[in-house]
Amino acid sequence: MQCEVCDGGIMIHFINQRPIKPPFPESLEQVIFALGCFWGAERKFWQQKGVYCTAVGYIAGDIENPTYKDVCTGLTNHAEAVLVVFDPEIVVFPTLLKLFFESHNPTQGMRQGNDIGTQYRSGIYTFNDTQQKIAEFGKSKYGITLTNAGFSAITTEILTAPHFYYAEEYHQQYLAKNTDGYCGLGGLNVNYSNDD
Repeated sequence: MQCEVCDGGIMIHFINQRPIKPPFPESLEQVIFALGCFWGAERKFWQQKGVYCTAVGYIAGDIENPTYKDVCTGLTNHAEAVLVVFDPEIVVFPTLLKLFFESHNPTQGMRQGNDIGTQYRSGIYTFNDTQQKIAEFGKSKYGITLTNAGFSAITTEILTAPHFYYAEEYHQQYLAKNTDGYCGLGGLNVNYSNDD
């Protein structure tokens, strides 16, 4: 039987049975991505080889300890986001960046498709200077590619990761628990190249 919360309130990943809260093994790295509804976004990353675990939550808003109900009011300024814990010996940060950019429309501002509001904005929340530089360079480079393909400017925010508030338990790995659940994510079918 798969457990979601084990002894001591430790949240466990529904797919791989690993803890989704720190401490994580020291060899791993973390990054947080916001790309619309976090249910589908999380699935994109837990399917990626080299990702140790994922979790959904709220980031870059104006209040502490927001609930889903709070965030859905549009008044807290949080983004729905996915914490990605990964093994850099198996998957490098630029590969995750490619998955991020190609999995959604980073030009829509405060929305993704029919999902409208600040919680659906595009964002990258980094944990070190290297991630920050790669993300900024990638945004700039992909922005040129998208402009050449006839799209608007990228609106993705890139920040040093502020506090990440874990979402309620039922949101964690939602699309694994609810196989008919909603996922409105869709990319632009424009390749993001990791070549310099």
